[in-house]
Amino acid sequence: MTKERWVLSPEVAGELGDATELDSSVHPPKVYRFHHRFEGWLGDELLEAFPCFLVSSDLAKAIEEEGLVGFSLDEVEVSVSPEFQALHPGQALPEFRWLKIAGENRNADFRLTPDFRLEVSSRALNVLRKFKIAHAAIDAAG
Repeated sequence: MTKERWVLSPEVAGELGDATELDSSVHPPKVYRFHHRFEGWLGDELLEAFPCFLVSSDLAKAIEEEGLVGFSLDEVEVSVSPEFQALHPGQALPEFRWLKIAGENRNADFRLTPDFRLEVSSRALNVLRKFKIAHAAIDAAG
């Protein structure tokens, strides 16, 4: 029986910030320190700033507790742009974690497709859907 797989295109709420440390001589760039600068935010708890992904700390805890595989979690520095402050005055952001995708094959709950998109198992998608991911495009993996 083939396990269903899904490709997600998460909300993009910002970009790599100035404090990001990376090697751009490779593709995708190898990120050593991740700084995410919010430009806007529609409220999703899974976000992307190529080549990195962020999850809310609540979602991070849930995927750990579920025993999902193919990822690790790390710290991310978060800041907001002047545009964010103007669009969302007084908006408090939840704590976020860096979701590092490490799955090597289709047995992992999280992995990257050959074109560097996020692919997840049905089990992982079920956990993600318990959180706000309303602005993520979700397609069946080929």
